[in-house]
Amino acid sequence: MTDETETQKRQHESYERFMQQRKSIEANLAGIKRVIAVYSAKGGVGKTTIAVNTAVALARNGRKVGLLDADIDCPNATVLLGCNERASTDGKRILPPQAHGVKIVSMDALQGREEKARVWRGAMLTNMLTEILATTYWGELDLLVVDFPPGTSDAPLTMMQLVPLKGILIVTTPQKLACLDALRSGNMAKEMGQNIIGVVENMAGGSFGGSENARELAEKLGTKVIASIPLDSKISESGDEGVPAALREDYADAFKTIVDALEKPSKPAGLRVIT
Repeated sequence: MTDETETQKRQHESYERFMQQRKSIEANLAGIKRVIAVYSAKGGVGKTTIAVNTAVALARNGRKVGLLDADIDCPNATVLLGCNERASTDGKRILPPQAHGVKIVSMDALQGREEKARVWRGAMLTNMLTEILATTYWGELDLLVVDFPPGTSDAPLTMMQLVPLKGILIVTTPQKLACLDALRSGNMAKEMGQNIIGVVENMAGGSFGGSENARELAEKLGTKVIASIPLDSKISESGDEGVPAALREDYADAFKTIVDALEKPSKPAGLRVIT
């Protein structure tokens, strides 16, 4: 067998394995009407804060909502949700706990909160994400919010390839460097055939429609700034207390524009496979 033939064989086997995984995941998520991702290549921009509060705001709006914290290395969603209950199992499936009307699955919910670092290679992360996606029993949901891991490599790539996403929210802060990394996030999403719902500017200075940097980012991605969440210590304090800011009447409106954008129909994403 020539080297070229051997390479083609490996590529074919890789593609077949990928399609089998995707079909298994799609079957498991069949009861979910829409799956959306919250994403930024830059860590520290408040991506999880946006994901958690968006999920809670949707639940307050009468939707059946789930939240998947796909950041295997540093999961924080259970802390912000105030969820101390562990996920259970029926022997075959993961059964998510619930807090504030939101079903939640994360590594913390599966293994408990640990201070020890998870030092895993890309293949281990991919396998764990695939297992969670294929075996979690969400039941009937209107919307599943997926808090993507940061970066533009294995973990977010795996999620974009395996999860039938309806769209992605790109999160940034007003700083130029954060917007540059968010642009990389958006460009990766577009390269993977994903639909960008809009840009969410977190820790904003209060300018309606986003800061100049955020507006430029949205323009380059062919979308709009759909929400500007203010820089307010009470929002982070609410998360520390396990009571998301979206539950408070004085902050509910800040997340309403995100909910409004998600309630609109979105075009389906076209899938690009990288083997």
